[in-house]
Amino acid sequence: MSGPEESVRDGEPPAEESGGKGGKAGKGGKKRKNDKKNKNKNDKVVRVPGYRGFARRGGGRVSYVEMPSEWRGTTVQVCGLWPFAAGTGTPMVGVPLGRELISGAALCCDPISWFQRANLIHNPSALVLGKPGLGKSTMIRRMLLGLVGQGVFPMVLGDLKPDYVDLVRAMGGQIIKLGRGLGSLNVLDPGATAAVASRLPEGARAKLIADAHGRRLNIVAALLTIVRGAPIADTERTVLNAALRVLDERHQGVPILSDLIKVIDDGPERLRSVTLARGDEVRYRTAVDPLHASLLGMMDGPMGETFARHTTTAIELDNPGGVCIDISGIDDSDAELQAAVLLACWSDGFASIEAAHALADEGLGPRRHFFVVLDELWRVLRSGRGLVDRVDALTRLNRQRGAGQVMITHTMADLLSLADESDRMKAKGFAERAGMVICGGLPQAEMPMVNEVVRLSSIEERMIVDWSTPPSWNPDLKEDSEPPGRGRFLVKVGGRPGIPFKVELTSVEKDVNDTNKRWVNSTTRPQA
Repeated sequence: MSGPEESVRDGEPPAEESGGKGGKAGKGGKKRKNDKKNKNKNDKVVRVPGYRGFARRGGGRVSYVEMPSEWRGTTVQVCGLWPFAAGTGTPMVGVPLGRELISGAALCCDPISWFQRANLIHNPSALVLGKPGLGKSTMIRRMLLGLVGQGVFPMVLGDLKPDYVDLVRAMGGQIIKLGRGLGSLNVLDPGATAAVASRLPEGARAKLIADAHGRRLNIVAALLTIVRGAPIADTERTVLNAALRVLDERHQGVPILSDLIKVIDDGPERLRSVTLARGDEVRYRTAVDPLHASLLGMMDGPMGETFARHTTTAIELDNPGGVCIDISGIDDSDAELQAAVLLACWSDGFASIEAAHALADEGLGPRRHFFVVLDELWRVLRSGRGLVDRVDALTRLNRQRGAGQVMITHTMADLLSLADESDRMKAKGFAERAGMVICGGLPQAEMPMVNEVVRLSSIEERMIVDWSTPPSWNPDLKEDSEPPGRGRFLVKVGGRPGIPFKVELTSVEKDVNDTNKRWVNSTTRPQA
């Protein structure tokens, strides 16, 4: 008759042989060892496989444990698999941008959804940094497309390349062309404000008209700053303010810059009083002639006729496909004109947003949210001292305006390389106030400056720097391979750990995301 059986896992020490520190048996272990010697010789030890198999030839032991298979689904689909279901570590609120690089989970992200619905950020804005050619515009196009599906109105206020024209056209949106011989933008045109003001009660109408007057004053002063390369004097700003008020009283219809120049040239008493001319014609001309000359330069100088005529095409907010102002017809050599048109487009766009909100506040129109794309931010900031103040005013109040916005530039150095120290601090504030910072590939020299805005870990820094590595040569295709950082970005919100992801495009999106069309040959050449 056989004795009792004892189970021992193969490849693992029996329980009675394990002891205290270092695996040595203690007092209790010695007693169990002596008891084992006194056991009946007929007792059998039945060996069972360990957690990794038998530790002998042919026993099937593995040195590692494979990860279990994973499947993804909605809470409705996987509810019956409890408790084997686990939530993803990435936010699922917003536009699906792509897959998280570590776990492969889907990442949903956009500044409006993270502000309004998820409460993850305190300001519906984003700053996008990254070297050229790594997919910044592609990511923003995906974000823009998803927001349109949520009922948000997109506004691309100045498309320089163009990067967004094909997408907005495919969605049935409005395309406005500006540039030499292409179209004009009248900065004195109140735009939608005039039509909306006539429908508002007295109090709301007065406020909207006052805001429109201040906006026109600011944009004319900003354009003069670009022409001169320096801010205008306080006395000249006072003259401009008085001249615009006289122009509104005298002129019937929509005025243009030539009408403003005529008011200054005529010199009504209201203008002369703010110059302290005291009836002296020479003193008046001395005070206004520099301003007069600069306004003439806006009409027939480096600006051409872009601001000299009536607005060619006004922004329409009734088109759900959004609006894209195409300024790709302006050559890169016209840096002053590019910056001036960008700034004027931003001002005109935010004026249209204010008009739409004024109607909604009085119950005369639908309540809408807007997504504003401010691309190539560095071009405006470098065009003249004092322009940072204009951009600062536009970017501070987006939360109150019901508008999410994204500011795009290449590096933090673009914001911190301004000549004036106060301008550098204000430009740095753009990044500090952004609800989220999205970083593509950046050089190592950028890391200290980025860390001043959002704290990066050493792993995150190394990841971003690696993405900026140039592509390697592919001898099979006889061309460069895809850059390692193309389509890869890191989302940072304050001091939270960043979320690295890769943008994934659908087959339909690829047709409107080709920014190298002029490099594609129209005919296929035979191989040599």
